[in-house]
Amino acid sequence: MIDGPRVGALESGPRNSIADVAGVLVGHITLANGPTQTGVTVIRPHSGDAYRHPVAAAAVVINGFGKTTGLLQLNELGVLESPIALTNTFAVGTIYTAMLKHAVRTNPAIGRTAPTFNPVVAECNDGWLNDLHAFAIDEDHYVRAFEAAGADFDQGAIGAGRGMSCFGLKGGIGSASRLAGHAPHRFVVGALVLANFGRLPHLTLMGVPVGGRIAPADAAHPVRDDGSIIVVTATDAPLDHRQLRRLATRASAGIARTGSNFGHGSGDIVVAFAAGERRRAEAKIGGTASGGLPDAALDPLFDAVAEATEQAIVNALFAAETVAGYAGHVRHAIREHMPDWRAVLNEASPRTR
Repeated sequence: MIDGPRVGALESGPRNSIADVAGVLVGHITLANGPTQTGVTVIRPHSGDAYRHPVAAAAVVINGFGKTTGLLQLNELGVLESPIALTNTFAVGTIYTAMLKHAVRTNPAIGRTAPTFNPVVAECNDGWLNDLHAFAIDEDHYVRAFEAAGADFDQGAIGAGRGMSCFGLKGGIGSASRLAGHAPHRFVVGALVLANFGRLPHLTLMGVPVGGRIAPADAAHPVRDDGSIIVVTATDAPLDHRQLRRLATRASAGIARTGSNFGHGSGDIVVAFAAGERRRAEAKIGGTASGGLPDAALDPLFDAVAEATEQAIVNALFAAETVAGYAGHVRHAIREHMPDWRAVLNEASPRTR
């Protein structure tokens, strides 16, 4: 359990993470050695083979200053047929190749008698703390993160989040879940973020502008909003591609609540999938089924994804430790700056619990 602010009023799942959506697994590999501060995080939509059993999915680009693979086909066909891998900017190609090789080992017909494989990889730039020119990520790191995936996983300066910065503080991996609606339409919505975005003066917690209370640790290096955030959201609601695009769009509300204005140099991308909606492999050439939930019932899911995304960003900040890395650069944990965060937020906001 992360000791930090609890966002909103909706109930969370037992783990308060994306893994509260049944079947979703997360694994990390972390590289933390002097100027190398980076890693890989893998989100598996279920424990099986995603190529053989794709899930309904969609992606939304809020601001496209980022490097990804697989989103074009994902949105064209409406299915996710691979895990989602997160890493640093310079490692996208390496991880893409690693995912292809891993899939071909499992399914040798790929690219021969069976359709090709569409790996989904997304990145944020960790170059302030990590020496990107070292190209420290190799293909085996993907395999190890994939194999390490489970329902219980660490957050903060871990995996792909090891070298990430958020609002000029230490950022990284954060996750949360919220329960949406009421029976018979009671569902789980989970979010996982790779948080590497925002300007310190804009940082907002529980609706309270706290960034102005924190002196920048490195005034000589003012932080522009030129990082990125990748949001992966999952649900067990029976949504189709179109409905998942609508869900993914609402994650932007959660990002904005923390103080982001989606700056020019920030790559802000959301991938959403319906974990319970497995499709046959033939969906790549035969289309997908329509959703099983009326559009009029989506509002509780929209509320849940906004709240879960906001909470995941807060969790990334409060789970992170201070990290020193490349060229002596340091990003400090928010706890060092706000050890009295409860008093600060309780005084300013009745939303804090």
